Amino acid sequence: MSVIDPAARLAEAEAQAAAARERLSGTLGRLQVKLNPRTLALQAARDVADRGNAAAQAGLDTAVRNPGAVAGVTAVAGLFLARHRIATLFRRKPKPHKPGYRDHEPGLGPQDDPSQG
Repeated sequence: MSVIDPAARLAEAEAQAAAARERLSGTLGRLQVKLNPRTLALQAARDVADRGNAAAQAGLDTAVRNPGAVAGVTAVAGLFLARHRIATLFRRKPKPHKPGYRDHEPGLGPQDDPSQG
C-alpha cells in the first residue's frame, strides 16, 4: 500500500474544492438568469402568445371544416345584436289622434272627474 503524502492530498482537496466552487458559481449564475422576474415575465408572455396563436389556428381550422356552422352562428349573433331594430319593424304603430277621440278608458284619468264638468 502506498501512502500519499499530506501535501499532495491537500493540493488535490483544494483542486476539488475549487472545481466545486466553479460548478456552484455557474449553477447560481444560470439560476439567477432563469429566476429573474423580467425573464420569467417574458417567458410567460411568450407562452401565452403561443397558446393564443394555437387556439386561434385551431378555431380557424374548425371554421374551414364547418362553414355552415360558422354562417349559422354569425347569423344568430347578427340577429341578436339587431333584435331591438327588428322588433320595432313588427310593432304596431299608434293610430293618429282624432279630435274628440278619447284615447283612454273612461274613469281612469283626471279629465273624467265629474266635479270638473
